[in-house]
Amino acid sequence: MKETKENKGQENGISLDTSVRKDKIKVATINEKRHGKLKVGDIIFYTCNAIIMIAVCVITLYPVLNTLAISFNDGVDAVRGGVHLIPRMFTWTNYTTVLGKKDIMQGALISVLRTVIGTLLALAANALLAFIVAQRKFVFRSQLALFWVITMYVNGGMIPTLLLYQKLHLTGTFWVYVIPAMISGFNMLVMRTYMEGLPDSLQEAAEIDGAGFFTIFLKVISPLCKPVYATVALFVAVGQWNSWFDTMLYNRFATQYTTLQYELMKLLSSVTSLKGSTGANTTPGSGVNITPISVRSAATILTMAPIVMLYPFLQRYFVTGLTIGGVKE
Repeated sequence: MKETKENKGQENGISLDTSVRKDKIKVATINEKRHGKLKVGDIIFYTCNAIIMIAVCVITLYPVLNTLAISFNDGVDAVRGGVHLIPRMFTWTNYTTVLGKKDIMQGALISVLRTVIGTLLALAANALLAFIVAQRKFVFRSQLALFWVITMYVNGGMIPTLLLYQKLHLTGTFWVYVIPAMISGFNMLVMRTYMEGLPDSLQEAAEIDGAGFFTIFLKVISPLCKPVYATVALFVAVGQWNSWFDTMLYNRFATQYTTLQYELMKLLSSVTSLKGSTGANTTPGSGVNITPISVRSAATILTMAPIVMLYPFLQRYFVTGLTIGGVKE
């Protein structure tokens, strides 16, 4: 009996020593990884990953920085080429030419108003519609979803749309920019997909507490939908800010409702059509030469500057919103 107990004690001691050694080996392996002792395959992967990311950043940033440099460079000198990241002959002429154009400030004001008002109304309309369609008890949710998918690929055409807006007395008004863009099948379906991924228990608990649908939408669903709201808001804002074709179609003769993009398009067209044999124009009353490439660069910077400044504030929500549907429980 004593020998048996001693043998068991020895076996337990051996097993304990073995487990301790395994634990020490695991700890040593983790410490090696923490101290940067990587395998050759890991080093190759991280190196290639860094090179690819740097190349993508250069490819993305260089056109923007080159356009910025040309916008601050003398127009005639820019035609010679060779301007890359730093202006060779610095000047403000291109920006003063663009900003000094008639109706440019009025167009900028209308562009800001249509972007702000249009984004807020589109966000509210699409969010309410998505909340309704996302309800499990809603009878025609599948049929309506199919209807909005069809509208993403089929439309009435330019002429019928123009005639419809005329009948609705939208042409020649500010609201032709806002009302038709309030509902979007794509934006609504994106919001609905996000809302369907939220736990049903949240709404059920609110209903037990006596909350109505509007209260549930405002105080339960909407606070959880900030990522998708920010994503859709950025989509709508960029579309509203960059739009100029609707101005040419519906408000071409209503100068009080002109937009910044439409005025910049007209400026660029006039500079391109009136250029001389040297490719340069003389700004009336200034004696300063400008070229289409310099004016186009300045107009491009003025166009994208507001969106570039807005994006950092929405970036964290934007990344989260783009991963909708990527993870399912």
